Amino acid sequence: MCILFIAVKQHPHYPLIIAANRDEFHARLTSPSHFWPEGFLAGKDEQAGGTWMGLSPNGRFSALTNIRAPSTDRFDAKTRGELVVQALAADNDVAFTEQLKTHATQYNGYNLVYGTLDKLHVFNSHSLEHNELKPGVYGLSNAKLNTPWPKTQLGVSALNLACQNPFGLSTETLFSILKNAEKAPDHLLPETGIAQPWEKLLSSIFIKSPDYGTRSSTIVTVDNDNNVLWHEKTFSASGDVIGEVKEGLSI
Repeated sequence: MCILFIAVKQHPHYPLIIAANRDEFHARLTSPSHFWPEGFLAGKDEQAGGTWMGLSPNGRFSALTNIRAPSTDRFDAKTRGELVVQALAADNDVAFTEQLKTHATQYNGYNLVYGTLDKLHVFNSHSLEHNELKPGVYGLSNAKLNTPWPKTQLGVSALNLACQNPFGLSTETLFSILKNAEKAPDHLLPETGIAQPWEKLLSSIFIKSPDYGTRSSTIVTVDNDNNVLWHEKTFSASGDVIGEVKEGLSI
């Protein structure tokens, strides 16, 4: 998962709105969202066995973004996708947060969103910062929460605008936020230690290239009656929709 936009108690009918893109190499084997034997609703990274985003039967949610810091990455690090599975299975977020702090160095850098649908947290493995998501709109990409990268600011502004509609919420409006392929101008590109052409490619919310790009977009909404919608679209390397999963749950 490479970018998430989260609105907490900003829409009169939907106290939680999550819009997220997963970016990955197209050659990496992946299963779309499905119900795991454990009851989790999540896609699966078939190479390492974990996931990037999921929902548990009892209303726990988790999602992960990598921190882009190639100079600190290790080849022998544990797979970060297992952290999402652990978060979905956790039963005490205070203890789980301490576990994340203790074992942070075993993984390459990451941000983890986790908790119940009415009380989400974000943990950053580099700074060991932990934040509870209070009412507001958040953007999380490959740096700290609400780091003002152009694409993060673009998505936060668009989600803020979508929350102003008092009559309803269109999932297609949310998908259109995630499909924005506008690249940042060169002078606003972040400097994360990768080559400038890659920085440019990765500077849009929706990424498209033959080898690497946005593999899926997922919308999660929770209404005032605790009805949850999970709607995922998967994409080809050319950016065309090649699959769709839509599940409704009552938590």
